[in-house]
Amino acid sequence: MTDTSTDTSTGRLRRLRGLLTLLFTAMNAVGLVILAWLLIEADADQGRQRLDSDVRQVSATLARLIAADGGAIVTAYIGTDTVNEQCPQFAVLPGTAPRFEPYRGKRECVPVDDALLNRLATEATGTNLSKTGYEKTAAGRSVYVAADPIKDTSQQIVGAVVVVADAEVVDEQHGEWTLLVIGGCVLLVLGLGAAGYFIAGRAMRPATAALEQQKSLLDGVSQLLDGVVHDLKTPVAGLRALAETASRNPAAQAEMLPRTIRLASMMGDIIDLWPSRARMTAGVEKPAMEPLMLDQLVEMVVEDMPADGARISVTSVPTRVEGDATLLRRAVANLIGNAVNHGRAPGEEADIQVTVLDGRVIIADRGPGVDPEGAAELFERFVSGGGSTGIGLAVVKWVADIHGGTLRLYNRDEGGAIFELALPMGPVDKP
Repeated sequence: MTDTSTDTSTGRLRRLRGLLTLLFTAMNAVGLVILAWLLIEADADQGRQRLDSDVRQVSATLARLIAADGGAIVTAYIGTDTVNEQCPQFAVLPGTAPRFEPYRGKRECVPVDDALLNRLATEATGTNLSKTGYEKTAAGRSVYVAADPIKDTSQQIVGAVVVVADAEVVDEQHGEWTLLVIGGCVLLVLGLGAAGYFIAGRAMRPATAALEQQKSLLDGVSQLLDGVVHDLKTPVAGLRALAETASRNPAAQAEMLPRTIRLASMMGDIIDLWPSRARMTAGVEKPAMEPLMLDQLVEMVVEDMPADGARISVTSVPTRVEGDATLLRRAVANLIGNAVNHGRAPGEEADIQVTVLDGRVIIADRGPGVDPEGAAELFERFVSGGGSTGIGLAVVKWVADIHGGTLRLYNRDEGGAIFELALPMGPVDKP
């Protein structure tokens, strides 16, 4: 039985878990993106402030060293200060003011084209405003500049000081920081995704467990129905054979009545067997063990079983065992029924030999035999050597196990298969 609704519900739970994981990861990813952007911007602002401090310090020193009066500018004092040989570099230029000989610091920290310096000086003197910020040289190098107008004592603009700092190192450090932050965020997102998947799984565990219980219950019901249907085939066939015989020979009806009653009782036992098996498997019920004569039980099973054209002979010696009569009848009936159905050559009647001795039931047929490599698999549910369901032999193996016995399968030398159900011997009555 396939439970489509359970499979669909399980699939929905998986999709829900994926959706919850995605939402959890997305929400955290948005927060991490915002945090990363703030960290990157903070580092960029910190680098900008560091460069601005450097150029402002040089600019303030030059403002103190430059003398300007009456429209004239004096730069002679700059050469006496250490700023003249340090970085950031600088230049004193006329811009839009009256022309004078420009002055440049002795040290060139970064190659800067004159066109950029003159433009900055012109903007500072033309607008009478200080200018700071990032610029690009003609070679494409990033620099940070400060351009300040110079005024004389009468507040007349006489030139401009342009200070240039190399921004490449700061930019490289900022780029490394950016990659570090982005890489860290990616790892965090992946980690949060895994954590979200785990958390979603934990949160959905009760629902998953409930579905598993439902599936297990439905599988149990399916096994119960399959087993009941399988095991009822034999007594139903026997009842049908008795009914047909009785209809053809009314005089034999009284003789057949006890067998009919036994078959009906067997059907009731079968209906009770499978729920009882489920309870035994769950450990809430134990088999009804009692002393019984195994030879008599087997002979009664053979008598009530429809032969379907098969020859079934029984050889037995008195054998006492401890066992559950209902379960053992079912096991023996399944073994004989399997031999009747599969233990025959094509076009021939089945010839079944049943032997009971020493706590063993040995059933031999003259069929095609079994593959030794696949013999063990025949005792598993839904595995069959023919067109049957494979339930019967699995039930026999289960009955053998709960009785502390064994079920063996091997081939006869002259052809055919032999099934041997061995049970612990019961106490022997002393004379």
